[in-house]
Formats: sequence, structure tokens, C-alpha cells
Amino acid sequence: MKYGGNTACIELRFENPERLIIIDAGSGIRQLGDYIVANDLPKGPIRAEIFLTHTHWDHILGFPFFTPIYIPGTKLKVYGPSTFEEDSLADVVGGQLVYRYFPVRQAELASDIEYLDLKEDRLDLGDGITVVTDPSYDEAMAREGEQVAAEQNQRIEEFMKNADFIVHDAQYTRGEYESSRLGWGHSTFEQTIAIAKRAGVKRMALFHHDPVRTDTQIEEFTAKYCDSAYTGDTEIFFARENAEIEI
Repeated sequence: MKYGGNTACIELRFENPERLIIIDAGSGIRQLGDYIVANDLPKGPIRAEIFLTHTHWDHILGFPFFTPIYIPGTKLKVYGPSTFEEDSLADVVGGQLVYRYFPVRQAELASDIEYLDLKEDRLDLGDGITVVTDPSYDEAMAREGEQVAAEQNQRIEEFMKNADFIVHDAQYTRGEYESSRLGWGHSTFEQTIAIAKRAGVKRMALFHHDPVRTDTQIEEFTAKYCDSAYTGDTEIFFARENAEIEI
């Protein structure tokens, strides 16, 4: 399998070899954890920051299988969005580690885990790394109407302005979305590419493939949606398993 296979997880490495940021804790974080244990742990205790885009199952279900949480000396900071529900991030993510779901309880983990609830903010993480969080997605879920969608798209376009590289959800074609998936919280290829072009994005990876997609389908979509005649000056490609991208 070339595309898909795991749910969302992105590893970010930096010039500082001790710096590790992980975006989302889907099923892909299990394999990443094994890699970290084999390659980073021999150099010293594991330190990482995990940013969760949101807490749907496919973005957090890999966390109990992330091997570093069972290793003494591991220190993790887990950031995630505050939602309209009352549960804290620690309850939502750590709540998977209760005996009805999993044999190991969160209190039994050997690692040191700090959960931080995020709202709209700008975080300076050091080493020239800045994280900007935007709750507009939650706002859109709480309100209705085309005007809200237009406002949200404008915010996204402004955020993307002249970006060197963007990873963006693009799960459906417009036809698929409009026929039976309205309100499911995902973007279409057409919408995402149009916003990236208007924003002057240099490169974009289309991410979060529909689970039923085959490699053949993604290759067909590549021929249609990634051709420069369609994308203009923005380079578009479909994200794939274990791809390494240098920025």
C-alpha cells in the first residue's frame, strides 16, 4: 500500500536534533514510536511535543500504542484544542487508558505527560518554531450557513498566504461531499486547491485520504488534480505513507 494505511500522524524534525514535534496521534504514531525507541532513545531520554488538530478517534486512537509512554524518563507535552464539551484534553486522550478499553491505566504509565488545552493562541516554542492555533473550525461546527463557510475559508486563505508548504485535509471530491457527506467536517480536493492557489502557496500535500481509497484511485486523482494545468503555480501532491519532505 502506497497511500493511506494509517490514520493521521506527522513527524517534524528540525536542525536541533533533540527537537521532535508530532502532529496527531492516529494509528501511524505506533510505528513512529517504534522508530523513536530504536533511533532516539539510545541517545538519551525521549522528549517530544504532540499537537492534536482535534480529538476525533482517528486522530487519537494510536496514543495508547505509542511505546515511549511506557518508558521511564520520557517527557511529553500534549497540546489539543478546547472544544464546546466539558471534558479536558487529559480526560479525552488519557480516557482511552481505562480498563474497560485498555489493559494499562494512565496512572500506571512510566512517562511524564503534560496535557495543555489550546484556544486561539500564538505559541513560541523556541528554536524559531511558532505554532498558531485557530478555533475557526470549532466555530463553524457550532454555527450554520454559507456565510460562516465563506468567513472560515477567508481565514484559512489568510493563514496560508505565501506559505512554502501546507499539509491540508482533502478527503473527498466535490461530488462525493455534496451527494452524501455534507457536514462531515472534511474538505474537498477542489476547495482546498482553489484556496491554496489564491493564497500563493508554493507546495501542498493533500492529506487524510478516505479510508476506502485504493492506490489506483489516488493515482487517477493525481493525474487529474495535480497537473500544473489545474494547480497553476502551486505544486500539489497526495501525501503517502513514510514520505519524507524537506523544507
